[in-house]
Amino acid sequence: MKKSSKQNIAFIDGQNLYKGTTETDPKWTVDLFKFREYSTKKYSIEKAYYFLGFLDEENQTLYDKIQEAGFIIRFREHSSSMIGKKKGNVDSDIIFDVMRRMYEKEPFDKIVLVSGDGDYRMLVDFLIKEKRFKKILFPNKDFASSLYNKITRAYFDYLINVKHLIEKK
Repeated sequence: MKKSSKQNIAFIDGQNLYKGTTETDPKWTVDLFKFREYSTKKYSIEKAYYFLGFLDEENQTLYDKIQEAGFIIRFREHSSSMIGKKKGNVDSDIIFDVMRRMYEKEPFDKIVLVSGDGDYRMLVDFLIKEKRFKKILFPNKDFASSLYNKITRAYFDYLINVKHLIEKK
């Protein structure tokens, strides 16, 4: 297969992806290897960043699997007194990372975002306006914020539509 000249970057809200697939009826789990391969082929993803709430040594096996699948893990910085008391909330980290890359004129073509969280709406609108947005992938229809109702179908899809390709069996 010919490699694409596009250099798209994916940003995955790990908690949103996990909850959006495992808290559905029926529940299902994303096979990270299949998902990384699918996103690379479908969206020309060169780098894929997987954002998690905080580092917990008990989850080292999970972190290893995420990295082995080809994702670059980013953890949300928390003070030690807050760990376990709040959710991961990686939204601002993802938004800042995307904007920093644009400000520093990092060479990439477009952004793919995996989340249904409405907190990304202004970022999505901005990236569309700047012609730097490829797609937002919602884990499921229930996790897709109504704030995205006005973006055209060209800019979003549901992972449930490709479940057969990326599901862990």
